[in-house]
Amino acid sequence: MKNNIVVIFISLFFMSSICSPESRYEDIHSGRSVVRLESRTATIAVDLGGGGIVDFRVFGSGLNPFTWNHREPGDLTPERIGQFVCFDHLGRPSPQEAKNGMPGHGEAPYVNWTILSAPRKDFGAITTQVQCELPIGGMRLKRTLSLSDNDAVINVVDEITNINKLGRIYNIVQHPTIGAPFLDTSVMIDTNGTKGFASGNPMPAVEEPVIYWPKMVFQEELVDVRRFTDLPAPPVVNLSFPADKEYGWITACNPGEGLMLGYFWKLSDYPWCRIWKFFEDGQPAACGMEFGTTPLPLPFKQIVAKGSIFGLPTYEYLDANQTRTKSFSFFLTEIPDDYRGASNIAYDDGILTISEHGEHSRDITVKVK
Repeated sequence: MKNNIVVIFISLFFMSSICSPESRYEDIHSGRSVVRLESRTATIAVDLGGGGIVDFRVFGSGLNPFTWNHREPGDLTPERIGQFVCFDHLGRPSPQEAKNGMPGHGEAPYVNWTILSAPRKDFGAITTQVQCELPIGGMRLKRTLSLSDNDAVINVVDEITNINKLGRIYNIVQHPTIGAPFLDTSVMIDTNGTKGFASGNPMPAVEEPVIYWPKMVFQEELVDVRRFTDLPAPPVVNLSFPADKEYGWITACNPGEGLMLGYFWKLSDYPWCRIWKFFEDGQPAACGMEFGTTPLPLPFKQIVAKGSIFGLPTYEYLDANQTRTKSFSFFLTEIPDDYRGASNIAYDDGILTISEHGEHSRDITVKVK
């Protein structure tokens, strides 16, 4: 399915009054249903089988970063694909929870999502709403996606509701995963995350930092984690952010393809960032650019026992029937073929100014609001 998706546009009479050439509901030949938003500059598709974003392209480029874990034609099972969300927890459940049917990374990637609002033009953007409910976790996630009509920018608003009769703890981690052909050995990962630790199997002691981004000791060598090599994948890198920062960001730059993928969010929503890499035959096959409410892919009992790390929380609590709203933005933008990666992203009145590494920075601006 990776490179031979055949898209068949279908007309639904209940949407005919609100759909336009810029916003369509589509089925693909594999049988998986997606909601697609199209603007004058970009297109994005959300797979309803798990809620993952499976396609994001600038018109004229054709390069989609979210090719990871696409399913074979005829496989209709909800699954973790492309940019998905870990909800209501990150990582593995407890053994007893697993026996009761709870999957790793929560139920959100493994249930079918529903359309609450079909794509429509709305104040300079193409907007849709989708939703999932977690039958075991008793949580609901309502997601509003808005694609700018003029830029390759998507704003996402998530409404998280505890539909249980009792309060409970939970976690939510946005899990963008990039793959080839966008991902190759030239890609550079940049973030304003700084102090962190590595997690693997078993989990190391994390009270003291073992990483100061972008360097870490791996296999007795000092490795630049922002770059890709033919070494085996290092452990997951978990990063916190400077206390004086209001926003977090992470980017993936491929100068050879002239394209940058970037994410921007409030640290009050998501105080943690996680970066992992996977190699096949010496080549990068996947890279996770995660950000969320926890760095710990563990059962809740262990997370609660750990409490905080670096003074930051590792889980959240919602009372019965309580709703919490979080948001983030992501974008694609062109970069020069000799671009050195992002050193900083400044936000001012809806505009991101992306500064380049090196003495002579070439600034790039992106309008996110």
